Amino acid sequence: MGVGGLTEVDEPAFAGLAERHRRELHVHCYRMLGSFEDAEDTVQETFLRAWRRRETCAGRSTFRAWLYRIATNACLDLLARSRPEPAAGGEVRWLQPYPDRLLDEVPAGGADEPENAAVARETIELAYVVAVQHLAPRPRAVLILRDVLGWPAKDVADLLGDSVNSVNSALQRARAGMREHLPARRHEWTGGSQDAGTRELVRRFTEASVAKDLDRLAALLRDDVRCSMPPTPGLHVGRAAVVKDWTESGFLDLGPLRTVATWVNRQPAVAFYLWRESESAYLPLTLDVLRVTGGAIAELTTFHADRFPRLGLPERLT
Repeated sequence: MGVGGLTEVDEPAFAGLAERHRRELHVHCYRMLGSFEDAEDTVQETFLRAWRRRETCAGRSTFRAWLYRIATNACLDLLARSRPEPAAGGEVRWLQPYPDRLLDEVPAGGADEPENAAVARETIELAYVVAVQHLAPRPRAVLILRDVLGWPAKDVADLLGDSVNSVNSALQRARAGMREHLPARRHEWTGGSQDAGTRELVRRFTEASVAKDLDRLAALLRDDVRCSMPPTPGLHVGRAAVVKDWTESGFLDLGPLRTVATWVNRQPAVAFYLWRESESAYLPLTLDVLRVTGGAIAELTTFHADRFPRLGLPERLT
């Protein structure tokens, strides 16, 4: 849409214009923050700021770009207020999953809206989001605006109140940080590919998990597999360490399990439900999100049952 005349638009009409961009702005804030819920709050803050400052839209290139400017600054404000230090040590305790069914809501756009294509790529996978969280906030914003959204350096500099040289320098530092924190051999990721090999691996993982067969599970893991369970602290690296953690956590003592297959962050995931005699039903237990590399599980991120409602998963199975 054009940017003129926003000061004459009433609040319901303005909300309707902004609402068209809610999902893509939410995805943008999610990349910046790593938390689905924080992203949701930040989008609400973005819309409030946009309405209150609607006169500042005049002269901007597009209404959409103006909203991205406000959303990015809202994210930077939240990070300065609640997360002054980036993540460290390879784990992100505030990490939350993003359901594919909501990623699919981002509207298809033209070549001038690269965000729409980026949603389908690896920049939404958990490993990428985790790596981004290890960057300082401003380089993080520069990386996402330049490499994911495709903004020119001049526009990013304008948004951040910096020079183009400063933005280019921050981008180089951010890219170096991403190379340090991203897993190796990214060219072997299956990512969002729902190929037969990935489906078969997920099936075998699910069956072995329900059977609580540690030997079969171990055979599906890479030697350098990484396992975490945000917000619980602790990152387990290597097959032996992961199996040891499963053994010590009481996994083998769990009662009967059932599963529901799903997809989050363009990755296969398995929701586990545990039989509860008192409820005569299987109730939510955990969600395992898999990253598959070279035909084996390279990373396993486990989320608690409180994520199930956001992911649209059943409240119980009978």
